[in-house]
Amino acid sequence: MKTNWPTVLAGLIWGLCATAGCVAKTQAQSLPGGSGAAAVSAAAAAVRVTGWTAPPHALVLTTTEGIVSIRAVSDHVLRVRASREVTGKDFSWAVVAGANRPKGTLTVKDTGSALLADTSDVHVRIEKNPLRIAFLDKADRVISEDAPGRPLSLGPRGFRVERTMPDDEHYYGLGDKAGPLDRREMAFTNWNTDAYAWQESTDPLYKSIPFFLAMRHGRAHGIFLDNTWRSWFDFGKTARDAYAFGADGGELDYYFIDGPAPKAVLERYADLTGKTPLPPLWSLGYQQCRYSYFPEARVYQVAKTFRDSKIPADVIYLDIDYQKDNRPFTIDRQRFPHFEQMIKDLGRQGFKVIAITDLHLAKPAEPGYKPYDEGAAANSFVHNADGSVYVGKVWPGASVFPDFTWAPARAWWGTLYADFVGMGVAGFWNDMNEPSIFDVPSKTMPLDVVHRVDAGGTATHREIHNVFGMQNSRATYDGLLKLQPDRRPVVLTRATYAGGQRFAASWTGDNTSTWNHYRLSVPTLLNLGLSGYPLVGDDIGGFRKSPPPDLLTRWFELGSFNPIFRDHSEKGTLDQEPWVHGPKHEAIRRRFIEARYRLLPYIYTLAEEAARTGLPLMRPVWLEAPEAEAFYTNDRVFMFGADLLVEPKLDETVDPDEPSAPAGVWYDYWTGQRWTGAKKKTPTALDEMPVLVRGGAIIPHQPLVQSTSETPKGPLELRVYPGADCRGSLYLDDGASFKYQKGEFLRLGFSCQQDGEAGKSISVKTNAAEGSFTPWFQSLAVVVHGAPSAPKQVTAGGEPSRNFRYDKAKKTVTVT
Repeated sequence: MKTNWPTVLAGLIWGLCATAGCVAKTQAQSLPGGSGAAAVSAAAAAVRVTGWTAPPHALVLTTTEGIVSIRAVSDHVLRVRASREVTGKDFSWAVVAGANRPKGTLTVKDTGSALLADTSDVHVRIEKNPLRIAFLDKADRVISEDAPGRPLSLGPRGFRVERTMPDDEHYYGLGDKAGPLDRREMAFTNWNTDAYAWQESTDPLYKSIPFFLAMRHGRAHGIFLDNTWRSWFDFGKTARDAYAFGADGGELDYYFIDGPAPKAVLERYADLTGKTPLPPLWSLGYQQCRYSYFPEARVYQVAKTFRDSKIPADVIYLDIDYQKDNRPFTIDRQRFPHFEQMIKDLGRQGFKVIAITDLHLAKPAEPGYKPYDEGAAANSFVHNADGSVYVGKVWPGASVFPDFTWAPARAWWGTLYADFVGMGVAGFWNDMNEPSIFDVPSKTMPLDVVHRVDAGGTATHREIHNVFGMQNSRATYDGLLKLQPDRRPVVLTRATYAGGQRFAASWTGDNTSTWNHYRLSVPTLLNLGLSGYPLVGDDIGGFRKSPPPDLLTRWFELGSFNPIFRDHSEKGTLDQEPWVHGPKHEAIRRRFIEARYRLLPYIYTLAEEAARTGLPLMRPVWLEAPEAEAFYTNDRVFMFGADLLVEPKLDETVDPDEPSAPAGVWYDYWTGQRWTGAKKKTPTALDEMPVLVRGGAIIPHQPLVQSTSETPKGPLELRVYPGADCRGSLYLDDGASFKYQKGEFLRLGFSCQQDGEAGKSISVKTNAAEGSFTPWFQSLAVVVHGAPSAPKQVTAGGEPSRNFRYDKAKKTVTVT
């Protein structure tokens, strides 16, 4: 296999050095002709506007280095494209078809030295010499602008954008990057990488999501760089007064997304790149995984222990050891002689099975491996530059790779799931899809490997690498949807690109069983949510090594308030199921898993909100309280939805925590008592994790079940926490099909009104129901918190009722 090493080296140097100020010098030495950042720097001073036109919704600039266009996607979203050559091609792996079609108004005025292009909400100022772009609000206050003296730079193989960085601006997003919540003073490379046992300073990781959100004094905007090449972002690591971003190749194509509210930025980004489909209810329950559960008897044993121990659970995973010789879409019949029956038996016990199917296929010495034979016959595999099929070493040994950027290959891949779907396997796990290749320094395919693409023609791996995993999960999702058109597919992916949330949930990869990784899970999951990816989780307890008992217990507590709640560990580690480490730890872990199952109506309602708006389930405090600047850099506390504030015990020490919350009324979730804001003077006990409820929240709960396949017995409980803006909601459907798209759902809104600060009286109302779905409950139990004494009178439906009780200790009134 021949590799163009000078070109590969140049790509690596650009990615590593672009954020360290060493690019121009290194590139010039590496490539005599000059390319990448060297050419970018040389071109910087020459980029000036020489002419312009104003077609509908747009401003098109002719410059000394190519064409630059500014288009109004809407009055809040503007798209900036720049290229040295006019290709006419407008294709995106990330943007939903039609979502970037210009719709906003754009009026243009030429002042001589500058052009002014205005929408109804955002004003754009374009200085002509040198070219410099600024976005302003309606009052002409600068929101974001190219840095003075550092104008837009275009080169033959790359570009660089530098923008002013106010001292008090904060940056979030970019997917699963390690480190703190705020990206300021940090630099990152986007290049999907199998980062086993990654650490706090490891970069890059598994995903490339080139979108960030900026916050300053409650005002937010976002920038999405739609470029699949190796790209980089430098938030003041190199320069104190400017942040920068760029890529190795391809067009400069970015979207400026105005808020001003941070939720508005995220919703508009989701409108561009798509929203997570509504997941089935069972995927929000507790999930148990290990590398690996085998043989068959071991899987039965795990399932039995859950049910005997009365620990709720919905999912058991099968890692690669269920396969014959690690070959995807096979079954090792020695280890799993009754695989089909096992799936049925687990289903009767309320367990769904998710099976791993890595994206590589074994290249056998002889015919007989059906997936390879079919793929070879259809010419569905990735090719080398010389036209031969690319072969790399992964788990099965010599392996080939479907050409996932080519629609016919994706369609064929989807058919490979037919047998497993017929057996009843409920979901699939696409791992190793960065793509990861063994025994090569780059850990991935050569950069000159050739892919066929949906836009027509071909592209090298330099351009395709960051979207390969996303297209793998797309092929899986679309294939499952075709095989079962009325069942919501469940796909879990490790690698992805912007827009990948349309096809799969994700997790943070191969973490480690340490307190540091436990702490890192909070900012990592928060930033994934702020990158348009709401359904995310990490390996509870850590994948690598074995956690001490206290750490695993703490991780279970935190995991019960993560969007995806999955325990996973690698081969050779100690057992990591909830019951290990004895009765004390088992009891605590069970209690938090039970708390999640009681909270499922709230969590499922959040999932529906995410599917509709793109907002994350797990979110930073400032997303709900943009004015609370004290929380802009706080990555130790988070919101679970709009109403629950979670502050896990993140340290191994016995030092007391000091719970904090934005101004307003808050309640203790566990006791229901009004929270005074007093700081704790004693250490947080092992069985405690502070959770507060927003005053004004109405949160639905259900009776405890052992899995979502069990129908709750009893009333739906509405927990009312009086305060300002008192409201809540509930969304239900059958939890599995697409019938909700035809009106078979239930949406209820709740509100409460309080008479005076002392709460002399309070009324709770249910708004008119939407949808035709008949729910599992037939009655409501309304629990009002913060009642100072027993009520003198209770009415239900306008009639006096004696069907209530008052709990003096908890200060609650319960009305059924």
